[in-house]
Amino acid sequence: MTLRRATTVPARAWFVASHGAGGGIEARDLAALAVALPARGIHIALVEQPWRVAGRRLAPAPKTLDAGWLPVLAEIDRRNAAERLPVFGSGRSAGARVACRTAGETEVAGVIALAFPLHPPGRPERSRLAELLGAGVPTLVVQGERDTFGGPNEFPVDGPTVLPVPFADHGFAVPKRAGITQEAALALITAGVGDWLVAASARE
Repeated sequence: MTLRRATTVPARAWFVASHGAGGGIEARDLAALAVALPARGIHIALVEQPWRVAGRRLAPAPKTLDAGWLPVLAEIDRRNAAERLPVFGSGRSAGARVACRTAGETEVAGVIALAFPLHPPGRPERSRLAELLGAGVPTLVVQGERDTFGGPNEFPVDGPTVLPVPFADHGFAVPKRAGITQEAALALITAGVGDWLVAASARE
């Protein structure tokens, strides 16, 4: 687990995030958030799943992913005992699913789902919307407009808040000839997530 403390006083909240099935905490969105959020009073914890730590190439079954996540949130609660700040669970792709599935058990104040895999590519009938809505807490979905696992317009208008990222794919990469630069796309993500966290923290 990689920790970065808020650089403003007083701190507002914790942002605890894990990666997806195809990469680690070095993902461009997680790395950008880890740099940007501490300046807005957010403690950051980036969580490398046990299967990655063990050097395995393939992620295990969902129940195993959840089991690896729960002790991390328990440790954050221990570290948060003095400050008693709201804790927000997050993750990208498979990590977002973990954060949603465990939101009730971990009692997080909200979930930030980065590139939520709403369905397998080309298989919209295999929707995972129930898993997202099942979080039961305020939820922000950050979704690339070219995400083959589900675009921003595929989420219900009366569901979670959705932050579209123009031209971005599932990894939030944008083509070189897109109408937005890669830096601008990441800035949109960090600003949007930061604004949502500040507002959600104020309601706690």
